[in-house]
Amino acid sequence: MTETIGDAPRIEGENDHRIVPAGGISAWSFQVQSAGRQEIEFKFQILTGPDPDDAPEWTVILYDSVGELWSSAQMRSEFSMELDGLGPKDFKLELTAPKGARYGDTVAITLDVSVGGVGDQMVFEAEARQSILILKTQIDQERSVADSLAPKAKMGDEDIYAILCPANLRGYVIVEGMNTDRMREKVRDIRRARNFVSGETSMEEIDHYLTPLSTVVGIREGDLVELVAGPFKGEKARVQQIDQSKEEITVELVEAMVPIPVTIRGDHVRVIEKER
Repeated sequence: MTETIGDAPRIEGENDHRIVPAGGISAWSFQVQSAGRQEIEFKFQILTGPDPDDAPEWTVILYDSVGELWSSAQMRSEFSMELDGLGPKDFKLELTAPKGARYGDTVAITLDVSVGGVGDQMVFEAEARQSILILKTQIDQERSVADSLAPKAKMGDEDIYAILCPANLRGYVIVEGMNTDRMREKVRDIRRARNFVSGETSMEEIDHYLTPLSTVVGIREGDLVELVAGPFKGEKARVQQIDQSKEEITVELVEAMVPIPVTIRGDHVRVIEKER
C-alpha cells in the first residue's frame, strides 16, 4: 500500500501472491476507505508474463456486495463510483487463469483508486502452476491404465507431466498436468479408466506415495509369513528378528526338522498371519 495524502481514498486487505492452476479461480478481498462522500476513480493495469507478447489472457473481475462492477473483458480500464465515506466498502477481485496457461505464466494486476489524481495503489500477483488430479480405475488395473495413458501424454500439447501408480493405492492413478480439460479428454477412451475424482489434490497430500516405504514396514516379530522368493520359496516361517536399517528379517522355517535362523530381504516375504 502506498502513502496517501489528506482525504485521498485508501486500500486495505489481501494482496498475497497466489498459485493458480490452469483454468482455476482465485480471489482477494479488500476494502476502500474514503474520507466523506467522494466520487472515486478505479483504474486497472494488467501485465502478463514472462513474455507479455506471447502470454495468454487472464480474466479479472471486480465485485462489490451487489455484483460485478468491472471486468477485463471490457474495453475500458477504469470506471468511477461514489462512496459515502461512512465506513470502508468491501470489494472482491476475482482472477481466472486461462485454460491454456503454461507452467510459470504470471499476471500482475495494479489497482489505483484516486480522487483528483491522488490516492492509493495495490498490486495483486498470481502464477500458473500444474494441477494434480486423482483418476479412478478398475481395481487391480491401475498399471494398465497408467501404461495406456503414458503414450497419449506425449501426443499434441503435452498437458500431462507425470503419472503415478502407487502399489499401495488400489483403484486410483495420480495424474499431474496443466490443462485439466485436455487431461480429462485424454483419458476418455482408455479402457478400465473411470473418471477423475472431483476437485484437485496437493503435493503435500500425496507426498507419502513419493517416498519409498521400507520393505519391512508392517512386519512384526512373531508374524507368520510365506517366503515368495529365494531357495525357500513357498515355505512358511515365523519372524524372529527385524533389521530396519538393512530392511532384512530373520525367520525360522515352520516345517524344518531343525529350526535354523534364515536372514532374508523384507520384500521376499508375505505376511499371512499377524502376531496377536
